[in-house]
Amino acid sequence: MRPATPPAIVPRDKLQFGLDRDIPRFWLNGDPFKTRFFDALSTLFPVGERFFITCVRDFKDRVTDPKLLQDIRDFTRQEGQHSILHTQYNDRLKAQGVHVDAILAGQEKRLFQVMRGHTSRQFTLALTAASEHITAIMADAFVERPEVFEGADERIRALYVWHAMEEMEHKAVAFDVLRDAAQGSYSNRVRAMLLVTILFPFHVFRIMRHMLRVDGFTPRQRLNIWVKGLWWLYKPGGVFMPMMGKYFRYLHPAFHPWDEPTVASYQPWVARLREDGDPIAASNALYVGATARR
Repeated sequence: MRPATPPAIVPRDKLQFGLDRDIPRFWLNGDPFKTRFFDALSTLFPVGERFFITCVRDFKDRVTDPKLLQDIRDFTRQEGQHSILHTQYNDRLKAQGVHVDAILAGQEKRLFQVMRGHTSRQFTLALTAASEHITAIMADAFVERPEVFEGADERIRALYVWHAMEEMEHKAVAFDVLRDAAQGSYSNRVRAMLLVTILFPFHVFRIMRHMLRVDGFTPRQRLNIWVKGLWWLYKPGGVFMPMMGKYFRYLHPAFHPWDEPTVASYQPWVARLREDGDPIAASNALYVGATARR
């Protein structure tokens, strides 16, 4: 059942995560695969967020609903802030020898030259809506399942919790613009989701392969890391399998992102962050509470 009033989209800037301080190379429980999975996600965000903003704003002039126009403005500010913070995150990766600039240049070409150069504006908006849905359901998993970030550096965990909460706040914006302003077809929406489903893990894994080579692991070591890591992602009860129900609901013709309300931890996180303005303390409070409920 859709919430009577979806949460407000609240741009939050000037948050401090301490990303310029000493963070372990393998910050997620000392595990190279888990760490590099989230590191690879981070390299995709700056260009990806700009692509999403551009695709939504393609249709801004067709939007007449004042509420949706304000949502677009707030969505733009949130995505812009995500790009800024993940650029800081990625600076750490550059210092480790990761070819971040080449990764960004490749993504820039794929999204802005290939996708926007050879497909319709309606389709690139459908790609944005599909990507936002996948990001939102991943966000659900990150904040509601403490085992995903078990043993993580609190600063990186806090960054991903903040990003996840804001993804949940604006998860319907691109979809609403696609449906109401772009009048995107159901077939366009499904085709875009299928393409994102293929390309998203392909590029994440391709970037991870580069990172693990930069880390100096031998081919045998990398094979062991991949086998163990892919099981962590895809095993029953792993990172991805519990998301499948929400993923497939997107393919229903009557789907809307607010068919699924925000997770239980959303309001406590908002309240704690509002109280003292410290995203690390807010994330830690959620983690302690969720761990106690296990």
